Amino acid sequence: MNLDKRIYKKLLEVPKGKVTTYWELAKSVGLKNGQRVVGKIMNRNPYPVIIPCHRVVKADGHVGGYAYGDSIKSNMLIREGIKIKNGKIFNLENSIYRF
Repeated sequence: MNLDKRIYKKLLEVPKGKVTTYWELAKSVGLKNGQRVVGKIMNRNPYPVIIPCHRVVKADGHVGGYAYGDSIKSNMLIREGIKIKNGKIFNLENSIYRF
Protein backbone atom coordinates (compact mmCIF):
# COMPACT_ATOMS: atom_id res chain seq x y z
CA MET A 1 0.00 0.00 0.00
CA ASN A 2 1.45 3.39 -0.92
CA LEU A 3 2.02 6.15 1.63
CA ASP A 4 -1.01 8.23 0.63
CA LYS A 5 -3.35 5.28 1.12
CA ARG A 6 -1.74 4.35 4.45
CA ILE A 7 -2.23 7.90 5.73
CA TYR A 8 -5.82 8.16 4.44
CA LYS A 9 -6.66 4.81 6.03
CA LYS A 10 -5.21 5.90 9.37
CA LEU A 11 -7.10 9.20 9.20
CA LEU A 12 -10.38 7.30 8.90
CA GLU A 13 -9.85 6.27 12.55
CA VAL A 14 -10.29 9.86 13.77
CA PRO A 15 -13.92 10.11 14.92
CA LYS A 16 -16.28 12.99 14.37
CA GLY A 17 -15.78 15.54 17.15
CA LYS A 18 -12.04 14.87 17.42
CA VAL A 19 -8.97 16.17 15.61
CA THR A 20 -5.43 14.96 15.19
CA THR A 21 -2.27 16.79 14.22
CA TYR A 22 -0.12 16.49 11.16
CA TRP A 23 2.65 15.25 13.47
CA GLU A 24 0.47 12.60 15.16
CA LEU A 25 -0.73 11.33 11.80
CA ALA A 26 2.82 11.19 10.40
CA LYS A 27 4.04 9.35 13.50
CA SER A 28 1.17 6.85 13.25
CA VAL A 29 2.44 5.62 9.87
CA GLY A 30 6.11 5.63 10.86
CA LEU A 31 7.17 8.95 9.33
CA LYS A 32 9.69 10.78 11.45
CA ASN A 33 9.18 14.55 11.10
CA GLY A 34 6.72 13.91 8.29
CA GLN A 35 4.29 16.74 9.05
CA ARG A 36 4.89 18.50 5.74
CA VAL A 37 4.49 15.27 3.81
CA VAL A 38 1.16 14.65 5.54
CA GLY A 39 0.07 18.22 4.75
CA LYS A 40 0.82 17.72 1.06
CA ILE A 41 -1.05 14.43 1.03
CA MET A 42 -4.05 16.05 2.76
CA ASN A 43 -4.01 18.82 0.15
CA ARG A 44 -4.44 16.32 -2.68
CA ASN A 45 -7.08 14.20 -0.93
CA PRO A 46 -9.30 12.94 -3.78
CA TYR A 47 -12.22 12.13 -1.42
CA PRO A 48 -12.52 14.98 1.12
CA VAL A 49 -16.09 14.04 2.02
CA ILE A 50 -15.09 10.44 2.83
CA ILE A 51 -11.53 10.97 4.12
CA PRO A 52 -11.85 13.69 6.78
CA CYS A 53 -8.70 15.71 6.14
CA HIS A 54 -10.41 18.70 7.80
CA ARG A 55 -9.79 16.88 11.12
CA VAL A 56 -6.02 17.36 10.83
CA VAL A 57 -4.70 20.50 12.54
CA LYS A 58 -1.37 22.03 13.48
CA ALA A 59 0.40 20.85 16.64
CA ASP A 60 -0.03 24.29 18.22
CA GLY A 61 -3.80 24.05 17.81
CA HIS A 62 -4.17 26.34 14.81
CA VAL A 63 -6.71 25.02 12.35
CA GLY A 64 -4.25 25.24 9.47
CA GLY A 65 -4.96 25.29 5.77
CA TYR A 66 -7.53 23.47 3.72
CA ALA A 67 -7.72 22.98 -0.04
CA TYR A 68 -11.25 24.46 -0.09
CA GLY A 69 -10.46 27.36 2.24
CA ASP A 70 -9.68 27.80 5.90
CA SER A 71 -13.16 29.09 6.78
CA ILE A 72 -14.77 25.98 5.30
CA LYS A 73 -12.44 23.79 7.38
CA SER A 74 -13.29 25.74 10.54
CA ASN A 75 -17.02 25.54 9.83
CA MET A 76 -16.81 21.77 9.25
CA LEU A 77 -15.01 21.32 12.58
CA ILE A 78 -17.51 23.53 14.40
CA ARG A 79 -20.41 21.49 12.97
CA GLU A 80 -18.72 18.38 14.36
CA GLY A 81 -18.58 19.92 17.85
CA ILE A 82 -15.02 21.27 17.88
CA LYS A 83 -14.74 24.68 19.53
CA ILE A 84 -12.49 27.19 17.79
CA LYS A 85 -11.33 30.49 19.23
CA ASN A 86 -9.16 32.96 17.28
CA GLY A 87 -8.30 30.34 14.65
CA LYS A 88 -7.21 27.72 17.20
CA ILE A 89 -8.83 24.61 18.61
CA PHE A 90 -10.13 25.57 22.03
CA ASN A 91 -8.80 23.12 24.63
CA LEU A 92 -6.89 21.05 22.08
CA GLU A 93 -5.91 18.43 24.65
CA ASN A 94 -9.57 17.43 25.10
CA SER A 95 -10.21 17.32 21.34
CA ILE A 96 -7.09 15.49 20.20
CA TYR A 97 -7.23 11.93 18.91
CA ARG A 98 -4.02 10.01 19.47
CA PHE A 99 -3.35 6.80 17.58
